[in-house]
Amino acid sequence: MKTFLRMTTALTFAFGSVVPSFAADMKTEIGAGEGEVDIVAWAGYIERGDSDKAYDWVTGFEKETGCKVNVKTAATSDEMVTLMNQGGFDLVTASGDASLRLIAGGKVQPINTDLIKSWSTVDERLQNAAWHTVDGKHYGTPYQWGPNVLMYNTKAFGDKAPESWDVVFKEMTLPDGKSNKGRVQAYDGPIYIADAALYLKTANPDLGITDPYALNEDQYAAAIELLKGQRSLVGRYWHDATVQTDDFKNEGVVASGSWPYQVNLLEADGQPISSTIPKEGATGWADTTMMHVDAAHPNCAYMWMEHSLSPKVQGDVAAWFGSVPSVPAACKGNELLGDGGCATNGFDNFDKISFWRTPVSKCEQGTCVPYGRWVSDYIAVMGGQ
Repeated sequence: MKTFLRMTTALTFAFGSVVPSFAADMKTEIGAGEGEVDIVAWAGYIERGDSDKAYDWVTGFEKETGCKVNVKTAATSDEMVTLMNQGGFDLVTASGDASLRLIAGGKVQPINTDLIKSWSTVDERLQNAAWHTVDGKHYGTPYQWGPNVLMYNTKAFGDKAPESWDVVFKEMTLPDGKSNKGRVQAYDGPIYIADAALYLKTANPDLGITDPYALNEDQYAAAIELLKGQRSLVGRYWHDATVQTDDFKNEGVVASGSWPYQVNLLEADGQPISSTIPKEGATGWADTTMMHVDAAHPNCAYMWMEHSLSPKVQGDVAAWFGSVPSVPAACKGNELLGDGGCATNGFDNFDKISFWRTPVSKCEQGTCVPYGRWVSDYIAVMGGQ
């Protein structure tokens, strides 16, 4: 990520320049637990064995700390931001397209890494990452990361994985002899504009796109035009992981950007599903456990952040979700993940992923299209306007 993201005094978004302000001082010690902790999380991120008894990193924590874990699942980063703005939650597993907004809006507080004993075990590539580090302060603990893969039906594509994202952006006849029209999906979130921009970076190099989250007017217009053309191909704009897996099983969907989580679920169910990262690369997510500025249960929250960084939890989450641990030690000795799991999930692909980031108006090339425009324009795209 570019160093200009480590802004020293403010973050500039569509709504202007905002200096983070905080109602709570940074904690200097962890006291007794308050009895519970309320977390907003992505689906599959916090499991207590309900889906599979082997995957449970909540029950032991609750017994050890006395902190009951309450989870609210969110389907998009925008939903996470809305929930944190409303309040009533202690923690959120925020991706990069939400974390900077939460920091700028003063909704999360800097954490005292001295209170996180496992901080030193976090991957050095993530410790000072731009999506949670502002003015030298850390606004959370790294959790998991990974790519937005191209998930596809192996019967539709035969023995060869699709080589390009063009299979979801351009109408074409697939190897099974049928058109892709109506059989592909796109993500129901404005950040998906970056996927179009990443594809165009290779498909139309004359646009000069270097960063899919920093687009000038011409680059942005080209991405929107591509997405408008894609509209006639899309059977559904997805945001619910469960609904997407059902669509691949029962509704004839054969290709879409997705998370490894859905791929794992479908493969475990014996479905003809696989995934790939096409030649253009992929967008991706690096998620941070962040604490609300008005967290009602800060001691339990700190305990959970420490717990979330244990190699056992990190490896189990990675095995369940298909993600990469933020703690490299989790890559060895985990029964569920296996010693080859980190390599399989993309540990060495860090530099190939364009991680989600909230687009801002001030960028390296001068002025870029801010996130507010992305939101309104993508809604119009999905509505066929």
